[in-house]
Amino acid sequence: MGRLEGKVGIVTGAGQGVGQGIALALGAEGASVAVLGRTAEKLETTCECLHARGVKAEPFVCDVVDTDRVPELVDRIADHFGGIDILVNNAYSGAFGPLLSMSDADLRAGFGSGPFATFAFMKAAHPYLVRRGGGVIINLLSSVMVRWDQSNYGAYAAAKSAIRSLTRTAASEWGPDNIRVNAVAPHAVSPTYEKWEAESPEEAAEFRRTIPLGYVGDCENDIGRAVAMLCGTDARYLTGATVPLDGGQANFG
Repeated sequence: MGRLEGKVGIVTGAGQGVGQGIALALGAEGASVAVLGRTAEKLETTCECLHARGVKAEPFVCDVVDTDRVPELVDRIADHFGGIDILVNNAYSGAFGPLLSMSDADLRAGFGSGPFATFAFMKAAHPYLVRRGGGVIINLLSSVMVRWDQSNYGAYAAAKSAIRSLTRTAASEWGPDNIRVNAVAPHAVSPTYEKWEAESPEEAAEFRRTIPLGYVGDCENDIGRAVAMLCGTDARYLTGATVPLDGGQANFG
C-alpha cells in the first residue's frame, strides 16, 4: 500500500514534463489524480500512463489563467473523486527576455498563470481540504528567484517570488486547519529544458556543471517522488518551506 492510498490529488500543467512526473509519482503512491492542462491529447497521454499502472485518473481541460472558472472546476473534481486531499500548482505560461523588451501583456501573462492562478486554486480547494480533516498544497517555484544575475528571467522570477509569498502566508493562516503548504524549486529534464539544451548545448553543459550532483533531475523519479514524499505523513511537520530540488545548486537560505 502506498503512502497516499485513498488520497485525491489535483495537478495543474500535468500533460507533460514536471507536472506529468508529479502526477505519475502521486499515482504510484496510491493517490487518484485529476490531470489538468490546456491540451486534451497530452492529458489523455498522462491518464493512459496512470491507468496502465492501475491508478484512477481523469483529465480536465482548462486554462488556469481563466480564474473565474476555477471554483466550478474544483467543485467538479471534488464531485467526481469524492473529495480533494492534495493540490499541486505547477502550470505556468509566461514570457522571458530583457525587461525593456517585455510588454505589460507579457508580464500579466506570467502573473495570471502564476500567482493569480495559484491563489484561485488554493482558495477553491481550501474548503475541500478542511472537510477531509486537512491536506497538502505544493506550489512550484524556481531557483531563478535567488540568482544574483536574473537577466532575461525578471518577469518569471517576479511571478515565482509572489507564489513563494502566497505559500508562506497560506501555511501560516491555514495551519490551524491542518493544511500544510510548501513549495519546491526543481531542475528537471522537461520538454522546455530539452529544447533549450538542443538549441544551446554549450550553455546547457555549463549549467549542469554548476549542479553539485552533476545532473538535471528526472521529472518523475527526482521531482515527482520528492513531491509525493512531501504530501505524505513523513513530512507532516513541514510547512511554509521552499524545498530546492536542484541537485544542490541554489541557496534558499
